[in-house]
Amino acid sequence: MNALVATNRNFKLAARLLGLDSKLEKSLLIPFREIKVECTIPKDDGTLASYVGFRVQHDNARGPMKGGIRYHPEVDPDEVNALAQLMTWKTAVANIPYGGAKGGIGCDPRELSRSELERLTRVFTQKIHDLIGIHTDVPAPDMGTGPQTMAWILDEYSKFHGYSPAVVTGKPIDLGGSLGRDAATGRGVLFGTEALLNEHGKTISGQRFVIQGFGNVGAWAAQLISEQGGKIIAVSDISGAIKNSKGIDIPSLLKHVKEHKGVKGFHGGDSIDPKSILVEDCDILIPAALGGVINRENANDIKAKYIIEAANHPTDPEADEILSKKGVIILPDIYANSGGVTVSYFEWVQNIQGFLWEEEKVNNVLKTYMNKGFNDVKEMCKTHNCDLRMGAFTLGVNRVARATVLRGWEA
Repeated sequence: MNALVATNRNFKLAARLLGLDSKLEKSLLIPFREIKVECTIPKDDGTLASYVGFRVQHDNARGPMKGGIRYHPEVDPDEVNALAQLMTWKTAVANIPYGGAKGGIGCDPRELSRSELERLTRVFTQKIHDLIGIHTDVPAPDMGTGPQTMAWILDEYSKFHGYSPAVVTGKPIDLGGSLGRDAATGRGVLFGTEALLNEHGKTISGQRFVIQGFGNVGAWAAQLISEQGGKIIAVSDISGAIKNSKGIDIPSLLKHVKEHKGVKGFHGGDSIDPKSILVEDCDILIPAALGGVINRENANDIKAKYIIEAANHPTDPEADEILSKKGVIILPDIYANSGGVTVSYFEWVQNIQGFLWEEEKVNNVLKTYMNKGFNDVKEMCKTHNCDLRMGAFTLGVNRVARATVLRGWEA
């Protein structure tokens, strides 16, 4: 199912549970602004190449809009719209003073040199610099981008507006980035998983985990979970998939991935078909890659008791229904992967104050926010007699709706 259709569907279910007025519901759904720009750059060989860049600014009732910029061949307006909307609900669930946005450029970053990526990023920033800002819209890294991309955006933006470290988050530490930001989404996944397991009288230790996607989020989640005694029995990434039912040695795997650019060929596990990763026998499945990977085709074959959505929108609504009937408990993305945007908020606060927090403080305050978020979601589940996904959606939508009405913005 199309990501935008699925996100709209979940929003409408939440709006119905909350009894929202139809005019208010419509105004919450329509994006504040959609931007589409052409980015033409000279390639290293002297030829010109054009790429399409997007920025969807969904809602700013609760504060500046916030969301990542991804460089990926499949970036399209529908996907960016869906992800911008999810950011609106996610920041509200985390209870940080932001709205939602998302952006991207339709390109394959692996096919571009470093200098080409820099030129592309700077041209994109030139096209949108007057539409983003410290108190307007604060971008962050996403798929295919990272701290270096944010450094280029910061530098290009500062040429127009003066030095403004708070205009982007996920920056290098030397340019005002926050300690603990790199691990934040993965650490949030750990804290969310702990909160969920504690609710069911369990701990991380001894649970068998499967992680689909071994990028920044999946790798940090694996490392932190294994440090807590969790057993990672299978992982996959773009290069392939591996399995070891006795538990994968995560420090050795991280070293291998750094040297070989992927999990493929790792000797501490058997190679398996990457398509089978989601249906491996385990206690907890963590999809940490692309959206829509759990669908009606494979949902019946999933053996995990819990699914922790580290990726954005990994589960289709049809799969949700199938898994719910099977008794599988899903920790939804708009809560489970909110650790990254929460520490982005801490980074923004540090930049505005001009004061750097210690890493221990960042991690402790993140844990407080994740635990509070889980308890708030559970309260909404009790109030509306619904599952965790609808608990999270009703929590987020309700907070944004209240802010919209208080500001006098309802239609």
